Amino acid sequence: MKFPFVFIYRKLHVRGIALFPFIIFQNKIFTEDLVIMNHERIHHRQQLELLILPFYILYLLNYIRNRFIFPDHHTAYLNIIFEREAYANDMNLKYLKERKRFAFRFYIRKYRKR
Repeated sequence: MKFPFVFIYRKLHVRGIALFPFIIFQNKIFTEDLVIMNHERIHHRQQLELLILPFYILYLLNYIRNRFIFPDHHTAYLNIIFEREAYANDMNLKYLKERKRFAFRFYIRKYRKR
């Protein structure tokens, strides 16, 4: 089998989600979108660097903290450090080849407005 393992789950409420070692998409068409696939692969790299479980804990804690800072779910989500890195680089299809280890740390203080 090829890594990552890709599945389609039509009841998913988002376009895609990376749950190591899987990437789950809402629709098969998203599997052909190189930007979305790159975004999810960036999350895979983040998950591997943090030994998977700590990634999910930090992701959740960062989101909870952001909910106290930002007025709505969407802005809080966009300001999760892991999402900031992924969104900032998902259009650069060479990013994972040139990415430094633990690169998400550079996004700790950068906030995105809506």
